[in-house]
Amino acid sequence: MSRPMLEVQDLQVAYGHIQAVKGISLDLQPGEITTLVGANGAGKSTTLMALSGLVKKAAGQVLFEGEDIGRWSPHRIVERGMVQVAEGRATLTTLTVRENLELGGYTRRDGKAEREADLDRVFALFPRLKERLDGLAGNLSGGEQQMLAIGRALMARPRLLLLDEPSMGLAPIIVQDIFRTLREINAQGLTIFLVEQNVRQALKIAHRAYVLETGRIVVSGRGRDLLDDPKVQEAYLGG
Repeated sequence: MSRPMLEVQDLQVAYGHIQAVKGISLDLQPGEITTLVGANGAGKSTTLMALSGLVKKAAGQVLFEGEDIGRWSPHRIVERGMVQVAEGRATLTTLTVRENLELGGYTRRDGKAEREADLDRVFALFPRLKERLDGLAGNLSGGEQQMLAIGRALMARPRLLLLDEPSMGLAPIIVQDIFRTLREINAQGLTIFLVEQNVRQALKIAHRAYVLETGRIVVSGRGRDLLDDPKVQEAYLGG
């Protein structure tokens, strides 16, 4: 097995006196989809925000491609190649689809031709965005906004894509489309860390998985193995 792309050791995050993440350790292998699943309030989103530098860590170490990024600012982490798609999509609703996508590449230093080529790649994944290119992001459906949020992140040319609850609030058929696209992006070589409350869908596409309960990892293993685990089925899948 190759060296992990991301190594997390004893990560702890607290909000005042409340400890939301209680010393978790995990690693992500390059080229894989890894998922962190669990019930609402388990600490999944807090974990992602800590990795992205958006909330302060109380303790622990975060290594990205062997480099300690634990004290880095969020924009420096993005420049380094780790990009997060926020929970709730966070599209800029008063800007057009094109403007949202172009802002995704704000840290890049290459030329217009390279950015236009990446726009074409995003449109290949999400043809609907090309159809709505000059329309306001606020007029998109929830599913289209999720596509835009992922496309905007891809414009930063990440090597590691962090996704926070991409299925939230979407119709089942749209969720299927989003997860199918995540598989396609991963097949193109992008490493993905997926935080998701839809445990069944996440475990279906994940190479490896971690189950988080009240700030602690309680189970880990291959995604398909956890999908068949009686304890996971009983707790999360209605088994």
